[in-house]
Amino acid sequence: MQSVAATVPCSTSNLGSGFDTLGLALALHTRVTLTRRRHSAIGISSQIEAADKPAAEALVREATDLFFQHVRMKPFGFDVAVKGNVPIARGLGYSSTLRAGIIAGLDHLSAAKLTGETLLHLVTQLEGHPDNASPAVLGGFTVSGIVDKNTRCSRFDVDPTLKAVTLIPNFQVRTSAARKLMPKEFSRADAAHALNRSALIVAAFAAKDYEALSGVFDDRFHQPYRARLVPQLDRVIRAGVTAGAIGGFLSGSGSSIICVTLRNSAKVATAMQSELPDSEVVVLNPENRGLRVEAL
Repeated sequence: MQSVAATVPCSTSNLGSGFDTLGLALALHTRVTLTRRRHSAIGISSQIEAADKPAAEALVREATDLFFQHVRMKPFGFDVAVKGNVPIARGLGYSSTLRAGIIAGLDHLSAAKLTGETLLHLVTQLEGHPDNASPAVLGGFTVSGIVDKNTRCSRFDVDPTLKAVTLIPNFQVRTSAARKLMPKEFSRADAAHALNRSALIVAAFAAKDYEALSGVFDDRFHQPYRARLVPQLDRVIRAGVTAGAIGGFLSGSGSSIICVTLRNSAKVATAMQSELPDSEVVVLNPENRGLRVEAL
């Protein structure tokens, strides 16, 4: 097999208080095409803006190094072409889509035959946490964590009637910068609140009782601290809920903001964008298909 293409869905993570744990795959995708070379160099071409290319190239090389280290195989060269509509540094899991595409593509080119569990764990290692890695690889709604040095994940299909109205600002938020704003310690009351809200969110998705998501995205764990990077956050969510959304949250570390709804998605989108006119709003379906690889 000399050329393969991996199509990987984007994702939103945390969903309020489910910090580094909850994730939801959405129907924007990154397509990573790998073609094996005769020599050992890696060639990278993409539709990525020039300012973001060094970071993307670093992601490719890190994933490549970890893959060959894990399978204990002599590295081979390949060309990489990256296309898609997942924005970079907007809290929609772009790095997970690229890392997962590289690992899965190399697995097929090398015939290493990684298990699904191993592929997920390698992407999680690169990410540092599984909340975006799991939905990128498996699709659907995922609940993930590291247990005994392995990535453990439960996933659930999501009904297409649930829409993620996604406001994408024209500015980026880097995860590293957003994490620095969070405190090192939390009160017992805030910790208990986060546990409660996370459990209620998981129960609602598992039962497909999406109306039960109302009122449970009121996070105290990370959103209040990251709001200084996305100052329009509360206004945008409030506008979406007033227009009929079930609730809303900061997507990952931002800058995107998501309101979930079962009805009037266009009205919700208009209301959200009215609070931040210089932004893009897209209505996204959940993506129950995870990573897919095809031979070319």
